[in-house]
Amino acid sequence: MESILKKLQDDNHYYGAYGKNFLSNSNIGVLLTNPADYGKPSEQSLAMLEGRYFHVSMIEPEKKSQFKIIDASTRSTKRYKEFSGGELTLLSREVMQLDLAIEKMKNSSFKDEIYSEGALYEQPMVAEFFGVNFKGKADIITKDKIIDIKTTSNIQKFRSSAYAYNYDSQAYIYSSMFELPFEFFVIDKNTLQLKRITCSAEFLERGKEKVERAVNVWKRFFGPEATENVHDFIAEEML
Repeated sequence: MESILKKLQDDNHYYGAYGKNFLSNSNIGVLLTNPADYGKPSEQSLAMLEGRYFHVSMIEPEKKSQFKIIDASTRSTKRYKEFSGGELTLLSREVMQLDLAIEKMKNSSFKDEIYSEGALYEQPMVAEFFGVNFKGKADIITKDKIIDIKTTSNIQKFRSSAYAYNYDSQAYIYSSMFELPFEFFVIDKNTLQLKRITCSAEFLERGKEKVERAVNVWKRFFGPEATENVHDFIAEEML
């Protein structure tokens, strides 16, 4: 176990070929909605890029140099296209707003928990769920909880986003892996409003059900005993 976790500590292994030996929460959505896309690289959205910048700035500032930033009015300008080389790149005005959010969270009452004595950051773990190995990497582990920091464009709609983006299955996986309660520390990128969100038993149970359904899909189409063609997958839903 120790050698596995040491290897997964390195992002090149965690997100690379070695990490593909494990399922993760990022696979849940595609397995439940369109498993034909399982294993295919996903295109990075602006929300994902902004979330990554915020995350790195908060707990991995030594990695900030990896972000390209351009002072351009829009992404349709010649200046932006030449600078970005076709890669999604942050605009300086977006970074200015994100930096306000970073400073707000760093100077809030969340600070004492995020940077508490002995806190660990980006800690990997592996565990088995329904017969399949999963990996995870927790943002922040304190002595009594796991903290996941997130940005949102509408904090009042975070509850619905938590279901749409599978934060329920994330909370279930991580709280089970590390045997600690799971909390979200959220900031609205526009209003800078902060919110602490804890997880109910019902929320975690819903996440558990998602994980079980996703694992069953993986076993049907991709597991060692898979016999079905993924292109025959039919999604099911009850309203």
